[in-house]
Amino acid sequence: MTDPLRIFARAALAAILSFLPPMTAPSLAQQKPLSASDWLSGSVRGPVRESSAWRPGQRPPPPRDRSQPVASSGSVGMVRVTRLDGGNPDAAGTITARKAGLPADLWQGSEPQTLAQLLRQTPARLASMNDLLRRVLLAQLTPPSAGSSDPRDPGDTGLLFLARADRLLDMGALDPAQALLLTAGPGDSEVFRRLFDIALLQGDEGRACRIMDTTPGVAPSFSARIFCLAQTGDWAAAAISLQGAEALGLIDTHQAVLLTHFLDDAFVDNGQAIQPSDRITPLEFRIHEAIGQPLPTVSLPLAFAQSDLRLNNGWKARLEAAERLARVGAIPAATLREIYAEQKPAASGGVWERAGAMRTLEAAIASGNPLAALPRAFDEFSRADMADVLAAMVASDLPRPRQADAGSDAAQVARWLLQWQGQPVDPPLTVLPDLVAGTPPPPRDRKGEAMLAAMADIDAGIEGDLARAARGLAMLRALGLEADADLAAAQLTLRPHFTGMQ
Repeated sequence: MTDPLRIFARAALAAILSFLPPMTAPSLAQQKPLSASDWLSGSVRGPVRESSAWRPGQRPPPPRDRSQPVASSGSVGMVRVTRLDGGNPDAAGTITARKAGLPADLWQGSEPQTLAQLLRQTPARLASMNDLLRRVLLAQLTPPSAGSSDPRDPGDTGLLFLARADRLLDMGALDPAQALLLTAGPGDSEVFRRLFDIALLQGDEGRACRIMDTTPGVAPSFSARIFCLAQTGDWAAAAISLQGAEALGLIDTHQAVLLTHFLDDAFVDNGQAIQPSDRITPLEFRIHEAIGQPLPTVSLPLAFAQSDLRLNNGWKARLEAAERLARVGAIPAATLREIYAEQKPAASGGVWERAGAMRTLEAAIASGNPLAALPRAFDEFSRADMADVLAAMVASDLPRPRQADAGSDAAQVARWLLQWQGQPVDPPLTVLPDLVAGTPPPPRDRKGEAMLAAMADIDAGIEGDLARAARGLAMLRALGLEADADLAAAQLTLRPHFTGMQ
């Protein structure tokens, strides 16, 4: 870099760093990231001092005027409206407590840190418990005490909100996580960096950069700024920012090399492959794709599989990603069903066998005789431990088995699939006796902790600890969650048939 260019780059970046907005209000940014995934929020975590909303190519903002405001006239000013109910993000959600089937005081008596830790760790492998956990994460519940009596001290305010969003991201549920985050607005840096990562994982770089441009003071990293400058076509500003950031040590060597390949098309044909970093961020993932060195998502956190669902990917990659996400309830089963129906299987084995079985089953459903193709589909999906996904996809299209068909394999499979989804079947399912236990008295407070502990107990039933599962089911009933407990008991009873372990 020539001396004048270096001086200009240093001056531009110094201007960015010199106009830092003072911290005048408590913010979610004061909380540490809560996700168990190392990738989360890494795209936009920059130096602590970097919090200016100024962008290269703009005139630096004037110094803040500290003088008292003076009216310029005696006329009545414009009326401004401010929401009064948006102070505590822990109360935010996308569904009401009533619609979620949960008590509004679920978190009362608990510490936010305790709840955040439990939400990160509570397993939910059973489909019914996965659904319950999702409702808990999205529900509008009365927030717990923030642990501070000083109104100027935010305490743990927002800690539970970020834990809920992070658990959804760890589950690969990007759309619900985005909807939840938007209830708090993107103006907070912790909320913004998650929204930015979600946009990158969904392949919508333009939306990610628009969020950055329209959300001042959220402290994006220089790597993210440089990326967005290039996305908007300002390649010169992006190159100068990269050179200046390198000179000031604001980005590490690996990021500098990656961005250099991204900005300079001279590297396209040189065949130099860039080794991915140990902790891939959504931004690095997207840049690797942009420079023609895409990374496989199989070994990455589940949320990255959402990128493979885009239509610019091959059908097999989309199928495998959709199956991976549908197994854990990250996408609706109907989405996987639609992808199965897009084409004819091109080969045999693995995902092709399930695609072929679904194609045959769809034809049988359309003809009014789904039982004819049901046993083969059930066998194929059971072999991949996906019989529960099959139930979610087609149970609503199955007829109620008749008593005359009681000895038929197809009728038995239909009965299992319907019962797995909680639909009434005659005769009703007989739950395993080991799953029946006396109902304890309901807890007066800390109901959320009791519920999450009960969900962990129920999950132990998958490993064969039915006594512990019975205690968890009893606690759910004590908390008024009888329908969830009944469905979990039915699924634990049916699980050996679904996995071929009977």
